[in-house]
Amino acid sequence: MTPTALAPAGFAMFVVFMLYRRFRRLFGRQIVQPARMKVRIAMLVVVAVLLMLRGTRDPAMALALTLGFGGGALLAAIGLRLTTFETTPEGRSYTPHGGIGVVLSALLLGRLAYRAFVLAPVIDGAHAAGADPFGAFQRSPLTFALFGLIVAYHVAYYTGILLGGTRAPKTAPIAAAPPREPDA
Repeated sequence: MTPTALAPAGFAMFVVFMLYRRFRRLFGRQIVQPARMKVRIAMLVVVAVLLMLRGTRDPAMALALTLGFGGGALLAAIGLRLTTFETTPEGRSYTPHGGIGVVLSALLLGRLAYRAFVLAPVIDGAHAAGADPFGAFQRSPLTFALFGLIVAYHVAYYTGILLGGTRAPKTAPIAAAPPREPDA
């Protein structure tokens, strides 16, 4: 295999690994890890700011981003209502409702796959003409709205997990001990 063929194969393996990790977090009990969640929130806020800066140049993009942010916050509120919090011997944990995360991931992956296959001929033509081959990716309000939806969902959901996790009991409920018989 040539080095030029190794790069796309390595990138594809990396993407598959990241998707595996992403989908693994959608199901089952997750330990609340405040430091990691705060880092994720900070990174997603930076992405949101960059999206907002891009959205200020085009009213359609700004509207799409606003609707995406609003929809993401609404979905996060629904997701938090469906999330169960508990305290286990391992620490505070939560069990997310997997349906919302799966739908959001499927929407984003489906949209990106569609854009990649539909725009592949456009990218090849733009590259041959010496133009920016990725310029067409940057002009879709629907894709922009989906990015806004996912970013806002995760920022609001992780913030809610951190706040909800602090309201969860600090210790696991202890079963009442059976009554002792008096010593005679």
